[in-house]
Amino acid sequence: MITVMATSGRADLFPRGAVDGQRGGNAASLRATAHALARVESAAAVVLVEGISDQIALEAAAAGRGRDLAADRVVIVPMGGAHAIGRFLTRLAPLGDRVRLGGLCDLLEEEIFRRGLATARVGSPRTRADLERLGFHVCVKDLEDELIRALGVPGVEAVLDARGDLRSFRSFQSQPAWGGRDPEAQLHRFLRSSSRRHQRYIRLLVEAAVDRDVLPRPLDGLLAAV
Repeated sequence: MITVMATSGRADLFPRGAVDGQRGGNAASLRATAHALARVESAAAVVLVEGISDQIALEAAAAGRGRDLAADRVVIVPMGGAHAIGRFLTRLAPLGDRVRLGGLCDLLEEEIFRRGLATARVGSPRTRADLERLGFHVCVKDLEDELIRALGVPGVEAVLDARGDLRSFRSFQSQPAWGGRDPEAQLHRFLRSSSRRHQRYIRLLVEAAVDRDVLPRPLDGLLAAV
């Protein structure tokens, strides 16, 4: 695990415009990132994730495991996109070597994270095992896929049913564009069909995975590291 030191009095450490992966990103992402960055100087651990849904997942997993991330001084920073990793690592570098650093990304962004770590000179990971030793974990192919595989199609459908959304999913399955597709692919698209639904069910599926002791390895490993 890489570490960085927490300091104080560095209001200019994250200037305006550095708090989102894409300039002019959506307001919710900007607010979440800015709120997290306001707390990094007093953190014991900083976790860099691609977006708000990853933050929600980690917070739900921690709560399900009985952990209070705020009390543990673990700060999760949604970067607004994987391509921001290098900039965030570089800007965290002046904090030193007291704060543990970790991260979570999707499979397609693994190489981006690897290059970002190398460019910021916080490691030279060549393999996924190297990334994990540095505190960075990769979802295959993404967080939704990890949760669908962990719970299985019936398990995910049970969560939808409990929230009154199974009928909507059945209607979605009957659409010409999605009829005949694998149920895993159908669930993946349905869960991501709106940001509100996406964020809601990320939390609910993580809670179900914790209850059934099938939390996906990337989430489990990252929580153990911080």
